[in-house]
Parts: sequence; structure tokens; C-alpha cells
Amino acid sequence: MSDTRSAHTPARPLPPNQHPHMELKLDINRLTQDLVSPSERQCERSAFSFYRAVRERQPVWRLEDTRSMDVFSWEDGRPRAFLPSEALLYALVHDHRDYARYLLKRFTVSALRAPRCSFCCRRSGTPHLSVAVRYDRVSILSAMVETLKRCGTQAERRELLDGCSSCVHVTDAGKSAVQLAVELSRADCLLLLLVHGARPHGLDVALQVLVSCDAQRSDAKRRDAQRCLELLLLFLPNATPPRCLQEEPQRWQSLLGNEVFGWLRGAAPPPLLLQALRCLARFGPDQISTLPPLLQPHSWR
Repeated sequence: MSDTRSAHTPARPLPPNQHPHMELKLDINRLTQDLVSPSERQCERSAFSFYRAVRERQPVWRLEDTRSMDVFSWEDGRPRAFLPSEALLYALVHDHRDYARYLLKRFTVSALRAPRCSFCCRRSGTPHLSVAVRYDRVSILSAMVETLKRCGTQAERRELLDGCSSCVHVTDAGKSAVQLAVELSRADCLLLLLVHGARPHGLDVALQVLVSCDAQRSDAKRRDAQRCLELLLLFLPNATPPRCLQEEPQRWQSLLGNEVFGWLRGAAPPPLLLQALRCLARFGPDQISTLPPLLQPHSWR
């Protein structure tokens, strides 16, 4: 009887993950995924093709269709979709203003978030603002700071306007967008950043750039460096004497003028026009660029 019972007892079913048909199905799915999923080399090719399309300034709808469906980036050993923030960097480099405005309008502040570094995987700094300053993309920079003003929180605005990249693989590591604008004498970019609340760092750098322009005897560069210095003086909360003024006072006095030099050293009040413009910078900064030539910052000297 025991033998008969055991002969008619149904076999215990296998667990789903051990069923032969299930194993075959899993193998087919894995093979299909491997065939469909792009490799690292394919990701590089698709990203480069997209880069060329932005460089050629193809229409926005075509670029966005390509970015959302056909372009991949390789991260952590697997492909992922190409981010709007990465596309915005391409638009900045090649001055594709229409595409940059579309990305900022559609994705707002998320389009300004720093992508991960492919070497150390860090997300830090403000690469979009720094790239805009380095390439002198005043129009796109204006759209970016307006997006920050309209959609960003106070913390986001402070982080993006004043942040410095700590990643050593970034070209402008350790510099804020304001410091880079001063170093490169990008006066229009500097004004945009300061008007939207960036901290006016870089007075020492501005003075050194002004001296180097005098040594090179370049009038155009000197004008830009002088304007950057003037803008910093407008937005400085309090004038702290730079170290270099103590070393060569006569040289700096001839460069800055008696009144500004005396103010920076703490020996005299600022010129009247400078005081008025500093009040305007504090309460109506967006009006500075609309002033007539007689009331522009250089007039106080």
C-alpha cells in the first residue's frame, strides 16, 4: 500500500524561480535587455552626435526629441537618459539661445543643477554660470539668473550664485561665477550676477587685473577691467582696504584717483556720486544699466 500511495502522490511543484520554463524566459529577457540596452561606446557616440546637432543649432523640437529618446550617458556601469542640465551646457558652449531658453522654461532650476563629474562622481559648484561667464554668453546668462529669481528658493539662489566647485577636474575649480567674471573682465556678466544678488567677491583680483592691463597697454582690456572694478565698488557692503594698497600707495592713487583711493584706505568718505550709486545698487540695482553716460560709475573719478 505504501508503495502504491507513493506512486500516485503528485510531485511537489518547483518554486517559480527554479521552473525550467521560467529560467528560459529569464534568459530570453536578459538577452533581449542586453541587445536593447546601449553599450558604453554607443552612449559616447550618441552623446557626440547630440553635441554636433547642438553645435549646428538644429531646431529645438528636433534636439529635444533626440535628447529624450536617442541620447544616453554612461553612469555607474549602465546607460541613463541625457539630462537637461547636460544639454544646457552644450547650448551654452555653442550659444544656442533658443534651446537654452526652452530648457530653462521647461525644466526651470533643475536645468541648472550640476551634472556628476565622470571622474570623481561629485556634484558641486555652478558649472552653468561659470561656462556662461567664460564664453561671455550674456543673453543666456540673463535667462538663467531670471529663472533663478522666478523659480528658485533662497537657498538655491545662494548656492548657484555664490557656489564654487570643489571638484579638481573642473576648469574653474574654487572660483565663483563673480570671481571668474572679474578675472576675465566680463563686465556685462558681472553686472547681471551682482544685480541678482551674487556676493561681490574679488576686489583684490580686480585691482591686479587692472594693473596687468596697464602693463600690457591695452585700452580695450583696461576699460573692461576698470568697469568690473567700478561695479564691485558699487555693490560692496563695506569697503575693506585691500592689502595691495598698503604696498604701493602712489601707484594705486594714480590708478584709482584721490577720492576712491582715500575711501578704500578708510581715510575719507566716498565721492558723492559713488554714494548715490551705491544706494541705487542697494535698492534698485536693475536701474544701473539704464543710467545716462553722465551718471555711469566711471563718472565719479
